[in-house]
Amino acid sequence: MQAEGYDGGVNDRRGLQLAWLFSPREDLLAFAAPALLALGITFCLSAAGRLGRPLGSLGWLLAVVLVDVAHVYATLYRVYADPRELERRRRLYLGLPLVAYAAGVLLSAVGYFWTALAYLAVFHFIRQQRGWIALSGRRERDFTRLDRWLDDIAIYAGTLYPILHWHAHLPRSFVWFVKGDFLGWGSPWLRAALPVLHALWLAIGALWLLRQGQRILTQPSFSPTRLLVMVTTWLTWYLGIVHYNSDVAFTVTNVLPHGIPYFVLLFRYRQRGRKARPQESPARRAAPYLAVLGFYAPLALLAFVEEGVWDRLIWHEHARIYPGPAFSVESGLALCLLVPLLALPQATHYLLDAWIWRSGKQNPDLRNRLGI
Repeated sequence: MQAEGYDGGVNDRRGLQLAWLFSPREDLLAFAAPALLALGITFCLSAAGRLGRPLGSLGWLLAVVLVDVAHVYATLYRVYADPRELERRRRLYLGLPLVAYAAGVLLSAVGYFWTALAYLAVFHFIRQQRGWIALSGRRERDFTRLDRWLDDIAIYAGTLYPILHWHAHLPRSFVWFVKGDFLGWGSPWLRAALPVLHALWLAIGALWLLRQGQRILTQPSFSPTRLLVMVTTWLTWYLGIVHYNSDVAFTVTNVLPHGIPYFVLLFRYRQRGRKARPQESPARRAAPYLAVLGFYAPLALLAFVEEGVWDRLIWHEHARIYPGPAFSVESGLALCLLVPLLALPQATHYLLDAWIWRSGKQNPDLRNRLGI
């Protein structure tokens, strides 16, 4: 992965500067490849008539455990595995998980834990896409306040309309976490408002595309990454939530385009924080691959172990992957204490992202560590 020496711009034949976020290779790997893979899997399964089947143990392992859960643990590289960063905001990094756990226990006691976590996850997923858009826009010259405003409207429209459609058609054949996590109180009036919301959604998308065409023709620079993120977000959220009423379609279009870019971001952050090593000997040609393995293997192991605990104590759904003895936790008090604890890495990841990726005074070294 290219992490050094990239200035963010590549000129095409007519002189338009293509302002990639990281580099062409990294951006295509982070944003184009996951979306194309997710959509390709969905289209192939749809053509074969298999979208109505359960995801299956292997698909669950590859998509949910090794991407979705593993990317949660990548936050460790940004915070808890970095002694300097941990010391810089110790009260936040140590106190937030404690607050999150206490809130989780209270919510679990009143029966709204999964609902709160689901809406927090939705907020986190939307804000991540908005963050990519904002970062990419900063690469472009003559990027106006109007462009930033239009980007925000477009990314929220592309994500919130599918969520509102979902709420208008509860229950669906898929859930975010567990059955009943989304509230269905507003379904009737949302269903009545959907034609208007759909027309507004189309109008916003068309306006955004027209503005991008104008920028390409008239401005000195343009971000292919911003276009990639916006278009793939609209496609995956609409097809995965609205068009296909399928657990498989929702899972792959939800977790792959969300988790894989986060891996790329954290890998870049981690590698740029290390001193460059000479690459003159042939024996060191494997170093980049070993770096990727060293980065990913601990995350995959932590995710696998966590899901094993979930499965053996709570869900009991994947005995083929976790063949050990199962222990059913039936006490209400025990569940109130255990479930928020097992979900704490996820909740902490969702909450910390509101602080750790803000450039400026809050994270003065962030842009340098990311090379942007």
